[in-house]
Amino acid sequence: MAGGAAARTLRSPDEADVTAGEGREPFDGHVVLIGDEPHPPYERPPLSKEYLRGEVPDPAWLSEPGWYDDHDVELILGVRAERLDILGRRVHLDDGRAIPFAKLLLATGGRNRRLDVPGRHLEGVLELRTLEDAQRIRAEAARAGRVTVVGAGFIGSEVAASLRQLGLEVDVVEVFAAPLIRVLGPDVAGVLEAIHRDHGVRFHLGEGVERFDGGRRVERVVTDKGTTIECDLAVVGVGIQPNVELADGTGIAVENGVLVDDRCRTNVPGVYAAGDVANHDHPVFGRHLRVEHFDNALKHGAAAAANMAGADVPFDDPHWFWSDQFDANLQYAGFAPVWDDLVIRGSLEERSFVGFYLQEGVVRAAVGLNDGRDVRRAMALIKAGAAPDPGDLRDPDVDLKRLASRLIPARASGPEGRHP
Repeated sequence: MAGGAAARTLRSPDEADVTAGEGREPFDGHVVLIGDEPHPPYERPPLSKEYLRGEVPDPAWLSEPGWYDDHDVELILGVRAERLDILGRRVHLDDGRAIPFAKLLLATGGRNRRLDVPGRHLEGVLELRTLEDAQRIRAEAARAGRVTVVGAGFIGSEVAASLRQLGLEVDVVEVFAAPLIRVLGPDVAGVLEAIHRDHGVRFHLGEGVERFDGGRRVERVVTDKGTTIECDLAVVGVGIQPNVELADGTGIAVENGVLVDDRCRTNVPGVYAAGDVANHDHPVFGRHLRVEHFDNALKHGAAAAANMAGADVPFDDPHWFWSDQFDANLQYAGFAPVWDDLVIRGSLEERSFVGFYLQEGVVRAAVGLNDGRDVRRAMALIKAGAAPDPGDLRDPDVDLKRLASRLIPARASGPEGRHP
């Protein structure tokens, strides 16, 4: 996604997902997009939702496959980049070719973390990352009756909901106390857990997988608390790790991904990184962040391309993502690893609300269940580092868009003369 967004931004700046592309002339040099998957860039979010459930027949392409030829983008697909020659400005591929570059974007994404437990290689123990993974799970689900999902992060929770909607009996094994509790906190995570339970999902919380049992095929999951869960399909979703191997031995700085500044630049001139693999210096949150969501890959790839073409614009998007689970739509914006106040607008009990995560009065993130409009409107408050009256945040009659327009100029013109 990040690589495809970069190519689109270089060739069609007005289609870019960042303002840096607006009004810029298309780049007229040679553009090469290399990917180890056999497909042109596609959107991954449907893989755990409507595509997995068979509701849409085709992948959601970022750009129609013919776009690349029409815009003179050379696609090299199904081939892995094995090594970088920084001095010689070459990307060496596993088919023996060496591709020259003047500027290089690393958009290598991530790969699924593997559970190092006995039985992980049994048939029927699957994971989800690629289009082929989704097709495999969909085919297996058509023959299965009971599935165990390992991990209740976003992918695990969405897969659990989709397979339950397909009629399977679903158990979820999660080492933490509630699904998505590290991101959402116990109050909001508890609402999400209740939605799943209402739809018949069974949770085994505070438990990890000790082993997968079976003959040739998985037949049960045994947890580290001694729980035995019968199943004929298991889907593991325990996070990803960034694909940083291309940076090995090149001098490119790596720390929880490829380190980049706020312009998507690595410490090596002419080399950039974006998307899941990039740990970027975020001017809003004052720290490095590595974000593993669709919207970030789209915007970060576009921002990197714009800066490669000379824009020199910081990437300061406050980040936004969504998750559809059963009939609930969850949206989240910002970044709040810790907070000292959670202000709720709406009702947790009625499952329609927006929650604002505050740290020392500053809005750092917002989450909404079935109320995405106010989450998106809160992004201006997050980006500005605004500190509204919690009563205004709590009051549904206070328009967040007007609140932002009232607060942000005053904050910008304060004693410091800038946003934090």
